[in-house]
Amino acid sequence: MKALLYLLAFLIAVAAPAQAQTPGGTLAKIKDAGEIRLGHRDVSVPFSYLDGSQKPVGFAMDLCARIADAVKDELKLPALQTKLQPIQLSTQIPLIENGTIDIVCGPATNTLERQKVVAFSNTIFVSSIRAVVRKDAPIKTFEDLKDKPVALTTGSTSITLLLARSQEKKFEVKQVLSPDHAASFLALTTGRSDAFVMDDILLAGLIANSQTPDSWRIIDDSLRTEPYGLIIRKGDPEFKALVDKTLVAAMKSGLFAELYAKWFTKPIPPKNVNLNFPMPVPLKDVIANPNDKGV
Repeated sequence: MKALLYLLAFLIAVAAPAQAQTPGGTLAKIKDAGEIRLGHRDVSVPFSYLDGSQKPVGFAMDLCARIADAVKDELKLPALQTKLQPIQLSTQIPLIENGTIDIVCGPATNTLERQKVVAFSNTIFVSSIRAVVRKDAPIKTFEDLKDKPVALTTGSTSITLLLARSQEKKFEVKQVLSPDHAASFLALTTGRSDAFVMDDILLAGLIANSQTPDSWRIIDDSLRTEPYGLIIRKGDPEFKALVDKTLVAAMKSGLFAELYAKWFTKPIPPKNVNLNFPMPVPLKDVIANPNDKGV
């Protein structure tokens, strides 16, 4: 009987570490399906958008490709397939929650409110919420938008931030809501709004790819500085650790800076436009001290 008990104890001790190494959560889902599902955006230049051949490309897509490779190595599945799923700002979190996609490969502000339902990778970019207006418009601050129609993308943090500023400074704007950034910018270019409020880098991309880039300018006034992270499922520390490890390795090796230069300071498809957007100081600080702090 004693020998049997010793044998059982030995088997449990041997089995426990093996069980602890078995992937769970998102990694288990990916292994069972034989594929990792990446959510991509269509018009979020230069993070995640469609090139001239309708292929999803961008800075976030390149980072996600490295993460997919890391998942292949972790699971020892070199034949792991990568599936691409189109998403919008308003659908990205629901599609993460219901398991349709495993990671959002696009610009997503890491907010404390969103952290209640999803998790974020370490920060991959830091932006400022500003407004694009006509170059000759007498608009320098958000207060100058009083009683004017303002384009906003449904589901964006810009809506609540602009509302907070308007309440603080006691002015009102007329909201012109659109489902995506391209439609919001179109509202401005067609005269249905006097400004489009969004992250400065996304505005820079829209301007650079417009028919008349010189007709628009981004105001200096800012509603808030925001960190971007890749969205993943909440309560999955194993997958998050792998994602963050991959990003930190890219930052330390210099690969992250190379990819940044590729998409922000060099000509990019489909029109070979250069955004001329040097790496902001807050992002350099993040590279030196990686973190996933939200706002």
